[in-house]
Amino acid sequence: MDQLNQLIENFASFAWGLPLLILLIGGGLYLLIISRFLPFRYFAHAIQVLRGKYDDPNDPGEISHFKALTTALSSTIGMGNIAGVAVAISIGGPGAMFWMWISAIVGMSTKFFTCTLAVLYRGKDSDGQLQGGPMYFIVEGLGKSWKPLAVMFSFCGLIGAFPVFNVNQLTQAINDILLVPQGIKIGFVSNFCIGIVLVIVTSIVIFGGLQRISKTASKLVPAMVILYFLMVLVILGVNIEVVPKYFIMIFTDAFTANNFKGDSFLGGVLGALILLGIRRGAFSNEAGIGIAPMAHGAAKTDEPVREGLVAMLGPAIDTLIVCTLTALAILVTGVWQGSAANGVSLTASAFANAMPGIGQYILMICVFIFSVSSLFSYSYYGTKCMSFLFGAHNKHYYNYFYIISIIIGATTSLNIIINLVDGIFALMAIPTMIATILLAPKVVKEIKIYFNKLE
Repeated sequence: MDQLNQLIENFASFAWGLPLLILLIGGGLYLLIISRFLPFRYFAHAIQVLRGKYDDPNDPGEISHFKALTTALSSTIGMGNIAGVAVAISIGGPGAMFWMWISAIVGMSTKFFTCTLAVLYRGKDSDGQLQGGPMYFIVEGLGKSWKPLAVMFSFCGLIGAFPVFNVNQLTQAINDILLVPQGIKIGFVSNFCIGIVLVIVTSIVIFGGLQRISKTASKLVPAMVILYFLMVLVILGVNIEVVPKYFIMIFTDAFTANNFKGDSFLGGVLGALILLGIRRGAFSNEAGIGIAPMAHGAAKTDEPVREGLVAMLGPAIDTLIVCTLTALAILVTGVWQGSAANGVSLTASAFANAMPGIGQYILMICVFIFSVSSLFSYSYYGTKCMSFLFGAHNKHYYNYFYIISIIIGATTSLNIIINLVDGIFALMAIPTMIATILLAPKVVKEIKIYFNKLE
């Protein structure tokens, strides 16, 4: 197991090298500049679209703008925000959060372009149904000769859509918060039993298809964000005197890396901290990875730019708000300095510290909702990749592999899981970002057409 762990860790480190860093951040900055900082200029308009002001039931697609965003957010606002942030702070200290912010700001532009392309270049599957996503905009936008890139994305997507990280951290939370305090011995058997329960809950929803997934997500996501938001405000209120200190430390540590505990990168600790923040930021909001465009590509709209505007709200909600709240909760309670815990266990310590007796149990509710909603939406992404590779008539077979992956996630160590997902996400980002950068001028042209019509 140690050898396997080292092998997967080496794979993730290699995949997240300097070339990918340049592609994700450099590419995102290029998109931000050629769009003339559109994500920030039309934020209010994006909110209007999200609220349904421009909805037309006769538009092509399967689900509303709101359901498309909540389906995408149900995968991005998940354990990446609770456990992923904890991993970043435990390794990189407060400064890691600053680079996650940078990743999110650039990611808003990337999300806008990728999700606009997902609607602009929708393709048809073997059943003749309209579909969106990187694999379709690669083939439809760049031509058949680029299909190998689409195949690469889809093959990686089959693994990247497995919910192993969410399941792993939910299992860890159940163990730490519910089972261990009751004196129940934890191990493979208890983890396997948790996996079986999650399989049953997940199966009920995912075998119902996109309509059931989006309907469930549209109810769960807003509720879980509000509950989590209120919880963290309580923690910050209890520790209000140190909030300014740690908020400032996020900025100062970003350039000094005083609390960094990981391996150096590019010969320097600061470079390693930047990479850690961007890696965890991409893990959290998935901007540039190509997962969200598969949900937004199913939106009911004939205006690609409109869906891109809705999609760009994702990184703002996910990283700038939810991740920041988690980071501050961990920092102000001081658990990041005095605990060897990692992942969701560190976040649970922060909640227990601020609200003794009940904090960790309320977090358990949030963790369960975050994780289960992610389980529902990720299956949809996997079936889309399966459909593209092997035909729509075979896509339902993916759900059986998906169910097996839940058991694997529940019974495998955190290090193996997070490095595996990191590495696969990196491979998914390569075809997504290459195609997006090449097709960016087409999106700029659509932007001009859309806003001229709007005026």
